[in-house]
Amino acid sequence: MSEINASVITIGDELLIGQTIDTNSAFIGQELNKAGIWVKRRVAVGDVYEDIWNALDEEKKYSRLIILTGGLGPTADDITKPLLCDYFKTRLVRNESVLAHIHHLFVNVYKRKAALSDANIRQADLPENCTILHNEHGSAAGMWFETENEAGEKVVVISMPGVPYEMKKILVQEALPRISAYFGGDIVIHKVLSTFGMGESMVAEKLVGLESRLPSYIKLAYLPGYGMVKLRLTGRGNNRIKLEEEMNHFYQQLSAPLKDITIAENDDTLEMIIGQLLQQQQKKMATAESCTGGYIAHLITSLPKSSSHFNGAAVTYNNEAKENILGYNTTHWRPWGQ
Repeated sequence: MSEINASVITIGDELLIGQTIDTNSAFIGQELNKAGIWVKRRVAVGDVYEDIWNALDEEKKYSRLIILTGGLGPTADDITKPLLCDYFKTRLVRNESVLAHIHHLFVNVYKRKAALSDANIRQADLPENCTILHNEHGSAAGMWFETENEAGEKVVVISMPGVPYEMKKILVQEALPRISAYFGGDIVIHKVLSTFGMGESMVAEKLVGLESRLPSYIKLAYLPGYGMVKLRLTGRGNNRIKLEEEMNHFYQQLSAPLKDITIAENDDTLEMIIGQLLQQQQKKMATAESCTGGYIAHLITSLPKSSSHFNGAAVTYNNEAKENILGYNTTHWRPWGQ
């Protein structure tokens, strides 16, 4: 199987000014990678016709799959749909199935008593030559287009709404099955080792020999975090059994020199690892927090079944609270760093 690369184009001024954080690209990258498709480029553009058009032209040079998110709402600043009509030389036509779905949403789901507005109805107007991707949770349907790049290779362009829960549903239920059927793609396997207490450069020194032995289709990535370094082996191939055998072989060589600092043989977060250890040892914990403002307790309790090992937290921000609640003598206490 040949390697299929993808580009993600996120559309919206709110992304460029930092008003909205782009979580869509991360989700798309993770899901495509499971299907053996590698996201090579991510581009953010504003609600500007020429910028979106130029981004499409540019990404066709690098990728055979281009996914756009955003700009499909019913307001005047949502220009993606008319632009795609121009780009793919087609026209908008009303889709009765999509219109019926919009009517169902407003009447039966949103419980709106007023008639659909013209803007709501126009959401059912879609490019004539696209394949419609059903949006179960919203009125902006996804769209699938097929074109070619300058080399004559087939390129797929998918446009989806920017609302994360709508985009995720369309991608998983509608787009990914079509993508897999259309492109195929390599088998991709990840194996992760989580370490704690040693810096990235020191970890790398222990793995110099391993890195030189890795074949070209297996890559080692270092993912440093606060106090942690995660090591990710990624293998690509077209024979799953053979690839899994090789990945297991190199994973053993990866983990052997790091056994003293290994805290998990997976990609779990630190709070997940702590919770698992507490449950295994049938122990409980509590936190007394100041500058973190209860964030540690938030991380621990964000996971299912945390009540089995977490008793509670005291957020004591000023000195009076530290003394009255924790009995902590703050007379000689100085802020961190002073």
